[in-house]
Amino acid sequence: MDIDTLVNRINELARKNKAEGLTEDEKLERAQLRETYLQNIRNNFRQQLESIEIVDK
Repeated sequence: MDIDTLVNRINELARKNKAEGLTEDEKLERAQLRETYLQNIRNNFRQQLESIEIVDK
């Protein structure tokens, strides 16, 4: 699942939660999507840190 689709689904569930509440299945899906999103952010950040080169002048 690409990041845009992931964020859109998380936002859909957030709007539904505010409007009418979520079922237990939807709450579980929301938790899984959030964890997937956070893992993606962590991996991207780790890759950025690993690509940094320290250069002494």
